Amino acid sequence: MDMIDPFGRAITYLRVSVTDRCDFRCVYCMAEDMAFLPRKDLLSLEELDRLCTVFIEKGVRKLRLTGGEPLVRKNIMHLVRELSRHLRSGALEELTLTTNGSQLWRFAGELADAGVRRINVSLDTLDPEKFHAITRWGHLDKVMAGIDAAQQAGLGIKINAVALRGFNDMELPDILRWAHGRGMDMTVIETMPMGEIDADRTDQYLPLSVLRAQLERQFTLTDIPFRTGGPARYVEVAETGGRLGFITPMTHNFCESCNRVRLTCTGTLYMCLGQEDAADLRAPLRASEGNELLSAAIDEAIGRKPKGHDFIIDRRTNRPSVSRHMSVTGG
Repeated sequence: MDMIDPFGRAITYLRVSVTDRCDFRCVYCMAEDMAFLPRKDLLSLEELDRLCTVFIEKGVRKLRLTGGEPLVRKNIMHLVRELSRHLRSGALEELTLTTNGSQLWRFAGELADAGVRRINVSLDTLDPEKFHAITRWGHLDKVMAGIDAAQQAGLGIKINAVALRGFNDMELPDILRWAHGRGMDMTVIETMPMGEIDADRTDQYLPLSVLRAQLERQFTLTDIPFRTGGPARYVEVAETGGRLGFITPMTHNFCESCNRVRLTCTGTLYMCLGQEDAADLRAPLRASEGNELLSAAIDEAIGRKPKGHDFIIDRRTNRPSVSRHMSVTGG
């Protein structure tokens, strides 16, 4: 049974934020003094498993765990191991996660053992001082140790870098060479107007059309039809032999092919990253032992998935398009 939205798109990809907490405070994502959810509001690992399982029964084929930082959620590997049964049964094609890499040194082997085949690691600079400055609390050597551990465990890695004008735009060619030199794909992402942060996004914003033109002074980029089920459009880089993805929510939205919905750690379902509309799945989840109420609530929510988002970054509004922080829905 597939979930089809009002625009005929099959919803086959679920992103699950298992926590809104993070051990970093990246300047474009969070304020330094974040108020996190009370733990009592969070779904238990068992409830997250039950919710994910209903989505898989309803046609989800790809499941991505996000945060905050998913690996800071207590006993997160218990959830990963439970969900891996759907990989073994063939109901789920892929179980993956997006991480800042800080905890990978601890969990890489267990993730691989549970059937995770590839992960995304968010990394915006290879300069230890700049890394500490942009993450506020992070240490690059720990992330590098995590990437080593993940590669030793056989996990495929894609590096995600947010393109920030005046911060890492000049460094991105070096990050690209480093990633491809280690056999990792890379994706660059435009900064998105989500949540009040301490910086001015209009100063950080770098359209990827500009970045691509800059990169093409050094690299030969050829568009390729490669897709991973997400919104990135890929090019092949002749000089490195690797793939580079561009995620462009601002300059070119990719809503026409959107196949995903996002579930937060409190059981709220967001049908679009760039809209406030949401559905509460925690109440029907907790209201009965069976899943009929929950299934009906999911159907109702998918039935109002919007056609697309309306992100803007400009000096007139200077307000986030969406009031919640990126850390709530995990990208």
